[in-house]
Amino acid sequence: MIQAIDRAAKVLAALQGSRHLGISELGTVLELPPSTVHGIVKSLQVHGLVIKEPHGQRYMLGPTLLQLSNVYLDTLDVRARAMRWTGDLAERTGLSVRIGVEFFADVIVIHHEPRPDGSRQMPETGVTIPAHASALGKVLLAYRPELKQSLLARGPLRSLTGDTVTDPDELDKALSEVLATGYAVEDEEAVLGESSMAVPVADRDGEAVAAIAVVMPASDQPAPDAVLTLLRETARNVSRELGAPGWPPVVAPLDRPDGA
Repeated sequence: MIQAIDRAAKVLAALQGSRHLGISELGTVLELPPSTVHGIVKSLQVHGLVIKEPHGQRYMLGPTLLQLSNVYLDTLDVRARAMRWTGDLAERTGLSVRIGVEFFADVIVIHHEPRPDGSRQMPETGVTIPAHASALGKVLLAYRPELKQSLLARGPLRSLTGDTVTDPDELDKALSEVLATGYAVEDEEAVLGESSMAVPVADRDGEAVAAIAVVMPASDQPAPDAVLTLLRETARNVSRELGAPGWPPVVAPLDRPDGA
């Protein structure tokens, strides 16, 4: 690991979590002397990755990150292939739709299709959700054992609401159910009043590369069978476009050889 890059990444992560931090505050978070942090921040500032807040001495994430994130999204084949199908799914169900991929021990939403009712909704692309607290994440945890292994290695599972599954044995039971049924549900485990249902998307290797979810008020659970049918149909169509040999996906091998 290259120390300078590691420290720069930690500065960006700290600013992501706290929004605005001064040099001394960053030094405390990173356990580094202010002079070292100052040099890192100034280098990031030159490239627009960090900027100083107007009329202040604290720093925040810079616009270059937005540009890079847009490039990242544009290069995701699964997002490009899925967008027309998720739009159709939202129209046919009247629900908002999310596509998510793994992001360390979380899931990051790479596309959000809002409810087609014309209401004002917060855009969710780029939002991260703990994998164990979302239907998207449960799908990926079930079909990608390496993700589950990484999640559990981080320590106790974080509770977001009173219904978040934090017991590893209980989570294992839920993931077994996902593999048995081919879909996952969560009910107010991440956000109070919100529920979701998700299914996997397979790639050309037949493995789960993403998940698609419909999101609904918790009062509407359980979702009608017709919604699950449409959700599965969408996942099959996207998987087919990605070259998947079949659906649902196979469970990815836990240990991969280097370069696989």
